[in-house]
Formats: sequence, C-alpha cells, structure tokens
Amino acid sequence: MNESFKSGFVTIIGRPNVGKSTLMNHLIGQKIAITSKKPQTTRNKIQTVYTDMNRGQIVFLDTPGIHQAKNKLGEYMVNVAERTLNEVDVILWLVEPSTFIGAGEQHIAEQLKKTNTPVILVINKVDTVDKEKILEYIDCYRKIYDFAEIIPVSALRNINLNDVIDMIYKYLPYGPQFYDEDTVTDQPERAIVAEIIREKALHALDEEIPHGIAVSIDQMKQRKGQNFFDIDATIVCEKDSHKGIIIGKGGSMLKKIGSNARYEIERMLDAKVNLKLWVKVKKDWRDSDFLMKNFGYDKKEI
Repeated sequence: MNESFKSGFVTIIGRPNVGKSTLMNHLIGQKIAITSKKPQTTRNKIQTVYTDMNRGQIVFLDTPGIHQAKNKLGEYMVNVAERTLNEVDVILWLVEPSTFIGAGEQHIAEQLKKTNTPVILVINKVDTVDKEKILEYIDCYRKIYDFAEIIPVSALRNINLNDVIDMIYKYLPYGPQFYDEDTVTDQPERAIVAEIIREKALHALDEEIPHGIAVSIDQMKQRKGQNFFDIDATIVCEKDSHKGIIIGKGGSMLKKIGSNARYEIERMLDAKVNLKLWVKVKKDWRDSDFLMKNFGYDKKEI
C-alpha cells in the first residue's frame, strides 16, 4: 500500500444556486450532478469520486442547499445537508463574490461553528467581478468564520480549480482508497437517468412548475445482444394545470424534454436509447413521506 496515499470525504455546501453542482462536475471532469439556474436543483446527496493514484482519493458529497424549509421536501433537504457537516473530513463552503453577507450565509456560519471539520471557503463566480474587489470579499468573510483556507474561483471558467484540489489533499487524512480508480459516482444509472430527465424539464419549463416535479423510471431494459436501452419514465407534477404545460401544445413540450434528455442519456450510457415519457398528477407529493420515498428520497432523512 502507498503510505502517502490520502483518502476522505468532502462535502460542498452553500446556499441554493451558488454553483455547487457546477463546481463538482468540473472538479470531477464529468457531468454527474444536474445543473440549472433554478434553486433546489439538487435533492439528494450525490457521491462522486476523484482519484489521483499518486496523491489519493477524494469522495465528494454534493448536498442540497442549506435554506429555510417550507415543506417536507425542503426540511428533508436541509437535514441531509446539515447532518453531513460532521461526517466528512473537509467542508467546501461555496459563496458568491459579495461584501454583503446575508441571513442565509450567517445561518451556515452558525452551523459550521458546531463542527470541528476544517472549512475551505470557495468564492465562486470571480470571473463576474473586478479583480481588485476580491480582497474586499475575502476580508468580509474572514470576519464571520475562521477558515482553514480561502480560494477565489470560477467553476464555469475553470479558474483556480487545481488549487481547490491541492487544498483538499492538504487536509485529508492518510488512508486506503474506498472505490476503484475508474469509479466516478455511486449513483445507480437509473437515478442518473431520472435526474437528467428532471434537469431537461427544469431547463424547458417556467419558473413555477419545476419545484413540483419528480421523475420515476418505470422500466429500463437493455435489448438482448444489442447496445440499445428501452426506458419508460414518468414526470410527476402537483397540479392538473402543470400537466398541460409539461405536455405542451400537441405534446410539443414533452417531445422537447424527451429529445434533450435522450441525447444526454445516450452519451452517458454510450448506447442508443428509446425513451418514452408520461406525465402524472400526484397532488402535494412533496408533503407525502410515502411518495417522497417512492421518488428516491431516503426515509431515514425525512
């Protein structure tokens, strides 16, 4: 065994929509977590794995954003995120470049004060501000918490992401690798397929609807002896009026979501895909323990 090999768990936290999933996808170099400009895109902890056989293995947990919950799904998401803080070796706290530290950020700082885990502050989206201002932002954040490191980055433009990896290795404990070196995620393929469909729906639909949708994979089968998958999936929404919008005039919206999703699923599976989508209404599924569990949210954390 390599004595200098390090391994451990890193969680990426931050308010909804600061770019956590984008950061993780760029660090891993592959798209695992879905991204969208709408908040609450990530609903489950997603484990992805970064392996450098010389230095070690980093297992990333991309958690839901920490925010004030409005329903059962919201509470579940916050519980998942806050519980992770004590279970990891390093915390990456992702923020936007600003001298204003709002209530959401203050709430996260308070949660962090209850842990002994080293916290690396990552100031994202620095490509959108003047370079001279970055020191001001660093100074503002330094006042609210004693960070192990502070790194300004742009996840989208790949600026300083190597520094983030270097700093994580600095704080990881020595230990064996948890996964094979070619493992990139522990998410089952069905879960990733469901997330891709949900992402395409988020991109295509109006502001109001996406929070209220979930995707279930009804069947996913590979044809015998062929590099070809048949996938049936249902988009679940909360209102009849939403169903009409998701289907669109003459089925046009559903067709658009389906073809965008199919293109990406084919790339991920490296196979041809026949994707069929349905839309069902299940009122208030986000406040039903049974339905949330049905859509893959862990009962223990509800």
